[in-house]
Amino acid sequence: MSTTIKICMGSSCFSRGNSANLEVIESFIREKKLQTSIELTGSRCEDRCSEGPNIQIDGKLYNHLDSGSLKDLLNELFPGKCSPGIPSNGMKEN
Repeated sequence: MSTTIKICMGSSCFSRGNSANLEVIESFIREKKLQTSIELTGSRCEDRCSEGPNIQIDGKLYNHLDSGSLKDLLNELFPGKCSPGIPSNGMKEN
């Protein structure tokens, strides 16, 4: 089952922190080896600019996320997860 993370790339959200949040998400996906489990997409605007930066995860909208709260959220939603066949220590199984 795949998770979809949609990050608002509208100018307001982008300048309020989604520029840095995009890097946090990409780094998290790489570190946890979740490339096959998470689909990362962007959107132009979620029409909630005053609540930004905005990120949707499987349709649930999260507001006012900075890089610290985003890291906490990702670790809560994906605790110790890795792609199948790759243990959390990052080494492939034989």
